[in-house]
Amino acid sequence: MSGLRPVVLSGPSGAGKSTLMKRLMKDHEGVFGFSVSHTTRNPRPGEEDGKDYHFTTREAMEEGISKGEFIENAEFSGNLYGTSKAAVEDVLAKNLICILDVDIQGVKRIKETDLNPIYISIQPPSMEILEKRLRDRQTETEESLQKRLEAARIDMELSKEPGVFDVVIINDDLERAYKELKDTLNEEIKKVQEAKS
Repeated sequence: MSGLRPVVLSGPSGAGKSTLMKRLMKDHEGVFGFSVSHTTRNPRPGEEDGKDYHFTTREAMEEGISKGEFIENAEFSGNLYGTSKAAVEDVLAKNLICILDVDIQGVKRIKETDLNPIYISIQPPSMEILEKRLRDRQTETEESLQKRLEAARIDMELSKEPGVFDVVIINDDLERAYKELKDTLNEEIKKVQEAKS
């Protein structure tokens, strides 16, 4: 049963993607799988290779990119990040709906492939609320916070372009945003559940 469409989730840092995604995976255990991205950055404390990321060298990753092994890739703060075709195929081979968490550049690159996913953008209600959420996390320096806010501004503008996303969910109320996300994916969720019963 490889008729499952992957899901591309995008949106600025602080919009609530991770919160919504974790809840979806918890409520629908055995339905979704997460494609594990590759990165050249070093693991953070508690991160596991193959679970959080496939940690690799720049040389190995550049070679994979040149061979066309990656659906999308980008560079942030001097590190490469990317989604390999193999990571997505691993999830689909388990008859799970593959979730890809990518930035707006990744969305554009995936549009050039034959993946045919459901494109969902999770957006904050406003820049002010997003800035407050990011400041409340207390994980950013002022400089990195400003970079994230600038990236978010661009992301919010691009998400309004017709045809980029199938669904744009404004996360101003977590329960409502979650329901909207679930409703969007209901058909795919049913396919997995029917295949398992």
